Amino acid sequence: MPDEKPEGFFVDSRVIVRDEEDAEKIYSENYYGKYNEDTLELSLVEAYHLMDRELLEVSNDGEKFSKDDAFQVFSEKDEEFYHKLQAYSDLRERGFIVKTGFKFGAHFRVYPRGVNPYEEGPKKQKQHTKWIVHAVPENESLSFSEMSRAVRLAQNIRATMLWAVVDSESGVTYYEVDRLTP
Repeated sequence: MPDEKPEGFFVDSRVIVRDEEDAEKIYSENYYGKYNEDTLELSLVEAYHLMDRELLEVSNDGEKFSKDDAFQVFSEKDEEFYHKLQAYSDLRERGFIVKTGFKFGAHFRVYPRGVNPYEEGPKKQKQHTKWIVHAVPENESLSFSEMSRAVRLAQNIRATMLWAVVDSESGVTYYEVDRLTP
């Protein structure tokens, strides 16, 4: 009998993995999710990315989601889901560790390959967030003040601000925005 996939449960705007063994299996592969008491909490993009890689099944009210169903429901919950998913999946497929960037006013914070972002004790420079990434569609208009605010927040934590621009063919191009002082 083939190994069963870990199961997550769709709850409001996240996916919860309740089984301790399943949670550890998912978390130990590049630090997916966040532990909250005895459960692992996944964002919608994390859950969908894992579903797409066939590493997770997601249920809602006792019924398993197909990938199409999950995409539809997750997109209804988060109007930026598609663009966030494209950037998130691209970064993960490149081997980076991607966590939420919510407290920095962006979609993601990104760590280099092979880093444990939760290691106890003083962090080495390589363990800090390397990039703050915000995903936008190619036709998005941003004000200079929005861009300036994002760059300053990233610089406050010694990270680089990247805009992940998602084109109409789902390709992602990253643009670094930096502040120059005369």
